[in-house]
Amino acid sequence: MADLTMYTTTWCGFCRRLKLQLDEAGIAYREIDIERDPDAARFVEGVNGGNQTVPTVVYPDETTATNPSFADVKRKLAA
Repeated sequence: MADLTMYTTTWCGFCRRLKLQLDEAGIAYREIDIERDPDAARFVEGVNGGNQTVPTVVYPDETTATNPSFADVKRKLAA
């Protein structure tokens, strides 16, 4: 089970890039498409000032990051 959750859309280039980097590094994550899950879309809006900005990442400590770099994700997971 992945401790990292990433909210995405199918058309998001930033999402695709981050997913590829996580896959290459062997970092497990759970992906949730906000266009298919209205509750997920509301969650993303709630942590992004009403905007459906993706990727939005939820870390194991339940903090969030909007459009984080791969380096930021690695750093946060290592902390």
